[in-house]
Amino acid sequence: MSKKEEIILEREYTIPLRDVWEAPKKKRAEKAIRIIRDFAKKHMKAEEVKISEKVNELIWSRGIEKPPRRIKVIMKKDKDNIVKVELIGESKEEKEE
Repeated sequence: MSKKEEIILEREYTIPLRDVWEAPKKKRAEKAIRIIRDFAKKHMKAEEVKISEKVNELIWSRGIEKPPRRIKVIMKKDKDNIVKVELIGESKEEKEE
């Protein structure tokens, strides 16, 4: 998000990804991304969700067959009703660089 965009709501969540393990092995990471997107839509009441690269890399870090069981994220909603999903501490790293 650029500095011009106003954040109207910011929340921290631990998203359970246990339902991913019911999917076939070769579709688990894709399902994890879908679960994160649906979770953000439901809890932040938004239509559009953008998942950061760091979250995506964490989900895919152990391959398509073994995504994490849960993930801790910060969700930020701006005035245009767009939700940005970031890892905890990710925004601090960007400010330091």
